[in-house]
Amino acid sequence: MQIEPAKSLSGSVTVPGDKSVTHRALMVAALAEGRSTIVGAGDGEDNISTRAAMTALGARFADEDGDIIVDGVGLRGLRDASAPIDCGNSGTTARLLAGVLAGAGVTATLTGDASLSVRPMRRVADPLTDLGYTVTVTGERGTLPLTVTGGRRSNTEPVRAVLNVASAQVKSCILLSGLFRGADTEVVEPAVSRDHTERLLRAFGVRCASTEHYTRPAEAHGTVPVVRLVPPASLRGRRIEVPGDLSSAAFLIAAGILRGESVAVNNVGTNPTRAAFLDLVQEMGADVTRRNRRVLEGGEPVADLEVSAGPLRGVTIEGAAVPIAIDEIPILCVLGAASSGRFVVRDAAELRVKESDRIEHTAGLLRAMGVDVEETPDGLQFEGLGAASFKAFEVDAAHDHRIAMSAAVAALCADGVCSITGAEAIDISYPSFADTLRSLGAVVDGVGR
Repeated sequence: MQIEPAKSLSGSVTVPGDKSVTHRALMVAALAEGRSTIVGAGDGEDNISTRAAMTALGARFADEDGDIIVDGVGLRGLRDASAPIDCGNSGTTARLLAGVLAGAGVTATLTGDASLSVRPMRRVADPLTDLGYTVTVTGERGTLPLTVTGGRRSNTEPVRAVLNVASAQVKSCILLSGLFRGADTEVVEPAVSRDHTERLLRAFGVRCASTEHYTRPAEAHGTVPVVRLVPPASLRGRRIEVPGDLSSAAFLIAAGILRGESVAVNNVGTNPTRAAFLDLVQEMGADVTRRNRRVLEGGEPVADLEVSAGPLRGVTIEGAAVPIAIDEIPILCVLGAASSGRFVVRDAAELRVKESDRIEHTAGLLRAMGVDVEETPDGLQFEGLGAASFKAFEVDAAHDHRIAMSAAVAALCADGVCSITGAEAIDISYPSFADTLRSLGAVVDGVGR
């Protein structure tokens, strides 16, 4: 991908359906009885992996006028997989599916691509094993392949899982396994993580109670968030609307902050356990106005976002803000590079085990842009360049879609044409990203559809 510097951007755009919500909607609809309709689902490669995985377990999917029609098999209808299930690049697919398989008593082995195969899986295997399921991780250093050995269990006693990391994937894995139990499942987190699973389960009629931390995560410091699930007798199919993906919208919002005349991103999810990015950019001095607020079928809040540019100042991202802004930290660092003052990220060691080591590769991108970065075990820190242009650069995105899109936004502010190797990874979450940038006035060569 090659991108030319942009003097200004303008326009009104939409983004793909939320990747996280789409994963969960595909899984839960497959476990329901009867037909579900998923409106506005994400179309990236990760979501395709989840759809293929649930198909291998017996669910049926069809496309109709842009919607996904799901004929579920019910809580007792999943079948053993006849071959290993390839989760592609999707950690969400692998980790959430492990909980579904364990709870359902289904035998299957999960594999993935080279990138996913170095990401940690004991974080779901160990708590599932503690709950009495047979889950084996056979990859070196606790990585894929992961095998769940099925077999029906009585599971009539309530269980309580206390997590040592705030992770929506681990929490969701445990909650999904609890759908099949004969007693309540409680999950305790050290800090708030995304609550998409809880909202979706409630939309399907499941009694899933959360402490108020999840509606006001910024006020939850020092207290313990808890989720309790009461297993349902069954799930009934229904209509689910998927919001626009805030993590995808973040790149367009950042582009609007840096180069926008008038940029709007419509129908974006504004779930409070996901929207720390919006709070942080406003703390940095940008203005993002939420209009037309509403709640979709499925329980997710959305709004149309209008972006105004302005002088930026450095901030510190740490503590409880990290789990609910984890995917947006690379693009926040690009904004930090355009700010005045010190920009600091700490408590974010989780970034080292994403699709790439995002601390290392974000630091590498910043250095290529001309920023003097100090990398730490759990983050990084640097002095912003203020209004100065970035240096033109050539970077390798390390097959990481968020590094590639962060580099693309940075390129709009460079002093020459920039080149990004490995930009095809953007298809993992946002296949039409390059075309969206073009619609705002950017000059992008090499990828897009």
